[in-house]
Amino acid sequence: MAARFLLTACSLLAATPALAQAPAREQLTVGITQYPATFHPNIESMAAKSYVLGFARRPLTTYDPDWQLTCMGCETLPSLDNGLARLETTPEGRPGIRVTWRLREGWRWADGTPVSADDMLFAWQAGRDFSTGFAGTEFYRQAYEAIVEDPRTITLRFDRVTFEYASTGDWQPLPAHIERRRWEDDPRAYRSRSAYETEPTNPGLWNGPYRIAAVQPGAGVTLDRNAAWNGAAPAFRRIAIRTVENTTALEAQLLAGQVDMIAGELGLPLDQASALERRVGNRFRVGYRPGLIYEHLDVNLDVAPWGELSMRQALILSLDRAQIVQRLFEGRQPVAHTGINPLDWVNDPAVRQWPFDLARARALLEEAGWRPGPDGIRRNAAGERLSIELMTTAGNRSREAVQQVIQGMWRQAGIDTRIRNEPPRVLFGETLRRRRFTAAMYAWISAPENVPRSTLHSDEIPRAERNWSGQNAVGFRNAEMDALLDAIPVELDREKRRLLWHRLQAIYAEELPSIPLWFRSDAHVWPAWLDNVRPTGHLAPSSLWVEEWRVR
Repeated sequence: MAARFLLTACSLLAATPALAQAPAREQLTVGITQYPATFHPNIESMAAKSYVLGFARRPLTTYDPDWQLTCMGCETLPSLDNGLARLETTPEGRPGIRVTWRLREGWRWADGTPVSADDMLFAWQAGRDFSTGFAGTEFYRQAYEAIVEDPRTITLRFDRVTFEYASTGDWQPLPAHIERRRWEDDPRAYRSRSAYETEPTNPGLWNGPYRIAAVQPGAGVTLDRNAAWNGAAPAFRRIAIRTVENTTALEAQLLAGQVDMIAGELGLPLDQASALERRVGNRFRVGYRPGLIYEHLDVNLDVAPWGELSMRQALILSLDRAQIVQRLFEGRQPVAHTGINPLDWVNDPAVRQWPFDLARARALLEEAGWRPGPDGIRRNAAGERLSIELMTTAGNRSREAVQQVIQGMWRQAGIDTRIRNEPPRVLFGETLRRRRFTAAMYAWISAPENVPRSTLHSDEIPRAERNWSGQNAVGFRNAEMDALLDAIPVELDREKRRLLWHRLQAIYAEELPSIPLWFRSDAHVWPAWLDNVRPTGHLAPSSLWVEEWRVR
C-alpha cells in the first residue's frame, strides 16, 4: 500500500463512532497488515478474510491447534465406525461414500434464524454451479447429491472415497434466507450482489461469537458480541480489527497503544518482531510459531520467456536463499525446496534441491540466447532486454527488503528486475486472480496433508468462463501432476499415499511451477494481560477459538 493511504485510513478509524474506544478491557483492538478483498466465506482465499471471519463464523469442521480434525458446527465427526459415513456404489457403478453431518443444537445466525441443513444445501447448490465462482470446486464436483435429512442433518453423496471424507473444507453454511434469492437471480453476478458485499453488517450473515457491526473499507472492521450465540461467552464486548498495511506504522501503533495486539497470521515479519521483543521487555509477549506457510515466487508461465524451464532454473540458481534467510531472518525460516513443509508427515527430505550457483544460472541464460549488454543486462537476438516485474504486498517491510535483495542477485545474473507492489486486497483480489502479473512473491497457508489441487491442477487455472475461480495463477500444466492430484485423495493406504506425495514433490522440484523460497514462522505479539491465544501454524486462524481468550 502506498504511504498516502495510511494517514487517511487511520484518520477514518479515529473519526468513525462505531470504531471508537470502548471502556478498558471491554474492547480488544487487533492490528493486521491486510484488509479482506471480500467477506464472502466461499469466494476467494485470503488470510485476512479467514482471520476476520474466524471471529464471526464457524465452519462445520476444521483442524485445531493440535492439527487434529475437529467439529465446530457439527456434533460428531463422521466415520465409518460411527455409521455417519457409509461406503456405497454410485449410480455409475463406482466406489462412493455417503457422509452425514448433524449441526450443533442451538446454532443461530445473529438475526436469530437457526443455522439449518437448508443453509448447507444452498451452499452446495451454489458451489455446484461453477459460474458462481466458489473456491474448492473439486469438492462440489465430487459431491454429486445432497440430501436434507431433517432441519439439522444433511448428507452428501460423493463419487469417490477419499482419506479426508469427514472434512467439509470450504463448504460452509450460507444464510439461505438472505442469500438464496440473490444467487438465483443471477449466479454469475452473485459474487458482487451478495449481502456479504452489499450489506456486510447484516446480522443474519454471521453465526459465530461475534458479528460484524461496522466496516471501514481498507481500514478496519468492528465486531460486536453476537447475542444469538449459544456457545461459551467471549471475554470482550467488542473486537476492533485495524488494518495497517505498513508494518513499521503497525509497530508504531502498537507501541502508542492504538492497537493491543498484532495477529501473527498477518502481522510483523519475524525479523521485525524479534527486534521489537528485544526492545520492549515484558510489556508484550512475543510467540513464534513455525507453520505450514510457504513463501514463494509465482512466475506466470504464459508470459515469455518464463514459461521455459531453463529460465526458471536460472531464476532459482541465482538466488542465495540460505543467505537471505540467515541475514534477514536470523536463520529461523528453513529454505523450501517444494511447497510441502518438513513439519508435514508427507514431506520428502530427499527431494531435489537447487543450491545457489550463479555460474550455472549465467550459463543457462547464455544457452537460451540471452547475452550480456553494455549495462550488464542481458538481451536476446532481437535486442530485447531480459526484464521481469516482481510484485508483492505493499507495506510489508520484510518482503520489500527481500525484493531488494532478489533484485540485486538477479542483476548479477544479468536480469533486470522492476518492482511494483500493490495493496494485498488488490494483489489477491484482482491481479493474481485474473493472472495480470509476471512474478509475485507471497505465501500459501495450508492445512495438514493438504492436497494442492487448487494451485497445481491444470483445471484450476483461473479463467473467465469459471468466473476466475481456481488458484493455479501461474498456469502450470502437467498431465502426471494432474493424475497425482486426482490419485492422492482416494489412496486410503497411508504408506502408498506417502509414495504418491513423494512423486508429486519430485515433479514440483524438477518443473518449478513456482520458485520455492522458505517456510515462514509467524510472530504473534500479545499484551501481557491476554491469555489463551493459540496459534495453529496452519490454515485455520487463531480467531476461531476466540471464546478461549481471557484477560488476566
